[in-house]
Amino acid sequence: MPQLDAIVCEPQGQATHSIIWLHGLGADGHDFASLVPQLNLSPGHGLRFIFPHAPEIPVTANSGYIMRAWYDILELSVERRINREHLGEAVQQVWEWIEHEVQRGIPTSNIILAGFSQGGAVAYQAALSYPQSLCGLLAISTYIADYEGLRFHQANRDLPILVQHGNLDPVVLTAMGQKAFDHLSNEGYQLIWQHYPTEHYLCDEQVSAIALWLRERTGL
Repeated sequence: MPQLDAIVCEPQGQATHSIIWLHGLGADGHDFASLVPQLNLSPGHGLRFIFPHAPEIPVTANSGYIMRAWYDILELSVERRINREHLGEAVQQVWEWIEHEVQRGIPTSNIILAGFSQGGAVAYQAALSYPQSLCGLLAISTYIADYEGLRFHQANRDLPILVQHGNLDPVVLTAMGQKAFDHLSNEGYQLIWQHYPTEHYLCDEQVSAIALWLRERTGL
């Protein structure tokens, strides 16, 4: 089992796909677990949702306050100075969750990574560098935390990526999300960009778009 605890929402029947969804700074797995019913998936869908809890660590940019975080943020600048070692550890934790799902019978080609804000930054690093093909990547109100350390693996060069961002986001500026989108587009990735008139949270229109994308990716 991966070291991190998580909330796991099982489908009514047998799971055929898994989505590992990472929360943002200071939140926990409960933050998005409540979203599952809002997706209005078909009753017989086979999608297992996994919402890991980040570890509790001191966050330098928040006066050293101990909170759930995937990595330490050293400075809340536009570029976000971070602890790269922590980011690497978070990526390894996500990979352990992927391997755990494989051991439970879910092939990597049926596993989706998703993340919001800081969790999305981890999802970017974990998915794009993973050495086996994944089903998709959902990046919400997020950014690439370590451009220099980002390693692209050929196995996920064709990974379907949905990027969503709020035009009014004061926490992760739209420009940060756009920069990540442009960087990956220039690297040859095929991404979908969706923006919404919202701040640092999901609106109903976003949730509907996520549900549609999940159905398209999984066929459920």
